Amino acid sequence: MSKVIHIRDVPDEVHAALSSAAANSGRSLTVYLKDELELVARRSRIADSNAAVITEVRDRAAGNVSRESILEALDEGRNQ
Repeated sequence: MSKVIHIRDVPDEVHAALSSAAANSGRSLTVYLKDELELVARRSRIADSNAAVITEVRDRAAGNVSRESILEALDEGRNQ
């Protein structure tokens, strides 16, 4: 089920910019903001997923991988 979000104290210039962007895209302000919020939520989920992967890789490496060894491996890969 969808929820209602009410945002107070939006500065006039922010409201004007968002209204203009919505009009330029052929959407109402409500639809424009909903679409933008969906993008923000998607990016947040991706960032959370990336953070989980980074943590898992760090845990697997257990800190035994040095910057130098990574750079050496990259150089070797480029030379092949």
